[in-house]
Amino acid sequence: MALMGKNYDYFLGYALSGGGAKGFAHLGALRVLDKCGLKPDIIVGTSAGALAGVFYADGYHPDEIAELFRKREFKEFVEFTIPRTGFFKNMGLHSFLKKNLRAKRFEELQIPFCATATDWNRASTVIFSNGDELVDAVVASCSVPVVFSPHMIHNIPYVDGGLLKNFPVSVIRKQCKYVIGINVSLMIPPAGKDNIRTIMERTFNLMSNSNTLFDKAYCDILIETRGIEKFSMFDLHNQETIMEAGYHHAALKMSEKESWKIVKKCHRHYELLRKVRSQIHYFKRGKS
Repeated sequence: MALMGKNYDYFLGYALSGGGAKGFAHLGALRVLDKCGLKPDIIVGTSAGALAGVFYADGYHPDEIAELFRKREFKEFVEFTIPRTGFFKNMGLHSFLKKNLRAKRFEELQIPFCATATDWNRASTVIFSNGDELVDAVVASCSVPVVFSPHMIHNIPYVDGGLLKNFPVSVIRKQCKYVIGINVSLMIPPAGKDNIRTIMERTFNLMSNSNTLFDKAYCDILIETRGIEKFSMFDLHNQETIMEAGYHHAALKMSEKESWKIVKKCHRHYELLRKVRSQIHYFKRGKS
């Protein structure tokens, strides 16, 4: 639902939902969007969406992002702690990001990027989009309550952005002419036999899905990955299956007539930009 009659900061934006390990579906969907010749002007992500989004904004191809996570175990990203505010600390993820991200500041990313997190004290969504807190912002966005201790930034405790804004389309809606939203966090079916992990996951999923419906309506193209609901948010062993599901559902959505209309508008926009830049270059050469 492109907003009409105004000037926009960005032509095309991507919004990536949270979803734990189901976030690997983002990589499959991003591959499809790449093949469509699309180039986002801004990316916003929550939790797993922030993790996929920050690497994509840093210039990584989706397949390169997948390779970074291939054959890794959950324990590599966490550090067990005495469960006072959470069972684990996210320091392994912090080290992983610090090692593999080329950019150290938001401004150094190739594509403007925002990450959502929840201010635990004020019970409000915070949007990180500038400064040198890039790694901390993504870690905060991924800090699922109870599982992980809140992540401290300037002495403020932050937890997973999905608690209040799991699908952050509205964060960039007014800035973008078109927004493509990728939602990988569909409802988890009730487990046959519940345990602490499944109850915790379903509780968090219920909360995050309750704030997703509002943002779905703001997408010009909504890509939803089905068939991956059964996978745990910490399941790193089915990466390929989840990625393939993301690719499949994105390909189906982008083949629809209404989606392709927007793709063609993006292509015309890129061609216009190319001509304008060519003319600017021509006039600069003429003056020198």
